[in-house]
Amino acid sequence: MAINPLSIILVKSDSKGDRLLFRYPHVTDHVKDSNQYTKRKNPYSLTNTEDLLQSLPLPTSNISNGNLTGLMDEVLSTLFAVKPELCEQKFELKVNDVRFVGHPTLVPSRGLKEVNSSMLFNIVFALQAQASHSIVRCYYDLSKRLGIALRHEEKRCGFLTEEIKIMVSTHDEIAGRSEGESDCDESSYELILQRSSLARGLKSVFSNLSSTGIVNIMINKWIQVRFCLPQKVHQSHKKGVLIEPEIIDRCLNSLRPYHGILLLTEPLDLLESLQIDCSPALKRLIQMYNPLKSLQTLAADSDLTLAQVFQLTGHLIYWAKAMIIYPLCESNIYVVSPDAVLTSQLLDSFSEQFPGLCLLQVISDFSLPTSISQKLNPLSQPQQQTQLVKIIIWLLKNHLLIQLHTYVRYVPATYGRLSLDIKDQETHGTSTIEGSESTWSLNDTPKGTPTEIKEELSLTDKEDALYDYQSEDYEIPSDDRKSLDRLCRLGYFNGSYHLEEIMYLENIRRSQLLQLLDKFRDVLIISESEDPAIALFYSPLNT
Repeated sequence: MAINPLSIILVKSDSKGDRLLFRYPHVTDHVKDSNQYTKRKNPYSLTNTEDLLQSLPLPTSNISNGNLTGLMDEVLSTLFAVKPELCEQKFELKVNDVRFVGHPTLVPSRGLKEVNSSMLFNIVFALQAQASHSIVRCYYDLSKRLGIALRHEEKRCGFLTEEIKIMVSTHDEIAGRSEGESDCDESSYELILQRSSLARGLKSVFSNLSSTGIVNIMINKWIQVRFCLPQKVHQSHKKGVLIEPEIIDRCLNSLRPYHGILLLTEPLDLLESLQIDCSPALKRLIQMYNPLKSLQTLAADSDLTLAQVFQLTGHLIYWAKAMIIYPLCESNIYVVSPDAVLTSQLLDSFSEQFPGLCLLQVISDFSLPTSISQKLNPLSQPQQQTQLVKIIIWLLKNHLLIQLHTYVRYVPATYGRLSLDIKDQETHGTSTIEGSESTWSLNDTPKGTPTEIKEELSLTDKEDALYDYQSEDYEIPSDDRKSLDRLCRLGYFNGSYHLEEIMYLENIRRSQLLQLLDKFRDVLIISESEDPAIALFYSPLNT
């Protein structure tokens, strides 16, 4: 996949010249095969200078079995040891189907004799050329973090200098053996892995990026470097779904205080995995966590500001430790996720978690939109209700369910308020209805947020702006007509706001809002759809 790195390379450049110190993985067989292009079969044959450029076709691909091949160490060291003027900047180079990304770092020399000299080192990641810009940006960020950590340790105790000496001496030792023995196949990189802690750390970085996407290493047992590759981490529930950081940013921008969080790992396990010096606010948030609580309630229970809770929630979501939900309640409506995949592992895990129940039978109950209240039996015991909540939480964690919200759109009908001009057009048989200046419609909805429009409505709240709505069954109170007119003018009934958001913004109870929808059902169309803040993580909306 384009997300996984092909290789990690360490190059240094100082007064003694540039040199490739370490690369992983190192495939010596492919390097030897690449040399055969430059070797003549007969040492006594003459070279035809006219066909010299055409007789040695260069390979068009430098990737073989997911490894970087066809490029010698001398070539890579020359490419990556840039001039000092290019240091502390983004380094990006494309060779055939490979893209190299790094952050050259300049470190002042610690030697007494070379006061004005400096050393350059560059940690480069080899990626597939078709890797997206966000993936390249993430690998550059990791290279920069590793460079800053190594520069700090070099200034503190000369860690980088000592590691470079170990690597250089190992290369020279293996080179001396290969000169004395023509059939010496021993690789210097294998020996460097045994002697150098920095080499083992770079190998760990490569392995973690390829497996989990999370890097957590200690440089010189002193500085901890933590990194998350979101494109890799958020593929746990479905392979091939690429979650870009931009999607996560849009999700976080859509966060509202009425949202909640659902931890994807157990709270105790998450607390144990935290760093010793992590934020105490994060610990308090995890300790007070409950999927039944909103972010606003969590902020009050954790004695934190709402802004702090939003930042901590964004951190948990980015590292794939939590997901956004609406707090569980009886009115929540769930349906099978559009990208749900049932595997044998999920079936076995569900059977272990809930003995005696079958996942296929449970999830079939949500083939149509179903609310929790419809699943609850009034005569059931509290234990059964608790088990139902646990089942829904398990299904949400494994991305098998998605919640649907109710959206409302106002559509004028026979009983809606119409102007005299429109009535005249209808009597003459015209089918086109155009609103006059005195007629309000959704097309004339003021632009801006509802809070920005409230001040304007307070100045122009007149009696003639109400709807002349008449019901065939009963008379509609004027207060309800005022509420409908106000919600329509604020844009809540244009199909963009679901009931939960209207309840929060207008401080209205669900029962009051449902009564209003029932009284004006002739002019209101109700639809059910997912919340955009949550649906961003599902593949149909990403394509």
